[in-house]
Amino acid sequence: MPHIQQLESHVADLIAAGEVVERPASVVKELVENAVDAGSSAVVVEIRRGGMGMIRVTDNGCGIAPEELPTAFLRHATSKLRTEEDLGKIGTLGFRGEALAAISAVSRVDILTRQTGTTEGAALHLEGGVPGAVEPAGAPEGTTITVRDLFYNTPARLKFMKKDAAEGAAVFAVVQRVALSHPEVSVKFLRDGKQELLTPGDGQLQSAVYAVLGRELALGFTRVKGSGEEMSVTGFVSKPACCRASRNWQFFFVNGRQVKSRLMLAALEEAYQNQKMVGRFPACVLHLEAKLSAVDVNVHPAKTEVKFGSERAVFSAVYHAVRAALEGDRTRPAAVLEPARPASVPARPPGAVPPACPPCPCPAGADRLRTPREQGNYLSEAGGTCPHSCGRKCG
Repeated sequence: MPHIQQLESHVADLIAAGEVVERPASVVKELVENAVDAGSSAVVVEIRRGGMGMIRVTDNGCGIAPEELPTAFLRHATSKLRTEEDLGKIGTLGFRGEALAAISAVSRVDILTRQTGTTEGAALHLEGGVPGAVEPAGAPEGTTITVRDLFYNTPARLKFMKKDAAEGAAVFAVVQRVALSHPEVSVKFLRDGKQELLTPGDGQLQSAVYAVLGRELALGFTRVKGSGEEMSVTGFVSKPACCRASRNWQFFFVNGRQVKSRLMLAALEEAYQNQKMVGRFPACVLHLEAKLSAVDVNVHPAKTEVKFGSERAVFSAVYHAVRAALEGDRTRPAAVLEPARPASVPARPPGAVPPACPPCPCPAGADRLRTPREQGNYLSEAGGTCPHSCGRKCG
């Protein structure tokens, strides 16, 4: 019978890293979220070989104090929580203090940082989670973290990685979602030295949508804006005629955090009921802003799912905001039925033989003319109108 024993700290760190770091896209997500939490206005993401060779995230945020650099890579070390009560009102993207420790445990990490208002920066190198010495270094304000040789010490995880193109595409998708969630941050993405994305960072969601999703999709959007029950819904949804063949173009955000929400998805599709073709799905970029205490974000290891205090209120807010946007869209095609017009009698050219008219029901005409054909000819000869009291016209 095997005996129960406590795992070595290194093995425990590798297990914990497996929960947070699944692939290069997971690393980029954690590092970019840290950059946003640091108050950055510009973030640059660079990858090589799909992120397996190198990942570099550079920001112009507040930076890290040199004496706190080793602490930043310890498990459950964070600047975003202090007390138990803070868990009930989380307003940052990261909060667990696990990301840097997990990333450094399965890679080689270099960090270069300088705090705002200081004249000298600091650098630190870690390999397999083991830190070296903190050294002074020249650096711009902000932080640059470089991750190399991901999963070099965990071959079991390394063999399950996909091709570089697939891993790079997953990283790009993460960067796109961050750009849509925070339009006030300028996001640049470089893959193997080639720029693939640059958002203006002007705070306008429409600008971010145009840069991330492209001109064609952006022109097919209509603006959404609604509020109620201490929450608001803003963003864009596609017009019914511009729905897509899959749900890949649906982006939901709660308090600036990208989430997968079946509740918000159900409200969106309910608003499109009887307005789109079967087999087509609406595209959307929807931001839900709610009280921090009304949302629990600590329910998923990757923080991609949340719990709402009032699901009914969330459903109602999303449904009515989207419905109002669709009903207020004046560009939708509509059939216009005009009233029927009476048939006009074309003018006869001079000398033309008038057509035969139907029998005249006027008693005076019936008494004078014996057969229906004679009655019709009578109307034609009279200019198409019975001269008697009935006023019958030739049809």
